[in-house]
Amino acid sequence: MGRSGSGKTLLLRAIADLDVNEGKVSLNGLFRDDVSGPEWRKKVGLLTSESKWWHESVGQHFKSSALNLLSDLGFPDESVLSWKVSRLSSGEKQRLALARLLSSSPDALLLDEPTANLDSDSVSLVENVIHRYRKEHSVPVIWVAHDELQMNRVSDIKMSMNEKQLEEHI
Repeated sequence: MGRSGSGKTLLLRAIADLDVNEGKVSLNGLFRDDVSGPEWRKKVGLLTSESKWWHESVGQHFKSSALNLLSDLGFPDESVLSWKVSRLSSGEKQRLALARLLSSSPDALLLDEPTANLDSDSVSLVENVIHRYRKEHSVPVIWVAHDELQMNRVSDIKMSMNEKQLEEHI
């Protein structure tokens, strides 16, 4: 957690090797500097607060259909794969971006306000999907949010970013 502009997103981007930084990061014994940026980013899945879409239809963004994920995130059936991206709401884009990310089976999750544009029912669906993925795959999750109640629900350790420094809540 932390105030806007405190460096939360920069931290996630640095961990994902998207911004130049001097830090050392490892995952399961593999150091970020020992692999290419694209290879590292396959291992650490970053979900940005505003998802990017480069194809016309939803299905073109998925290597596999991820039907269970789509259903678990509140989409009625696989017809969502034929939807045009241009007709999606920001909340639908965010839930689909999460499904797209999880369908690639990352070894860690970097989540930048994954529920910011969602109604309360969708927030619950997303929290449940992330919780289940975390437990089933034994992956670490760094979840950036502004909602302290949400952080109490989804986190084991809570930290705040103050003046670009992390402080653990005890």
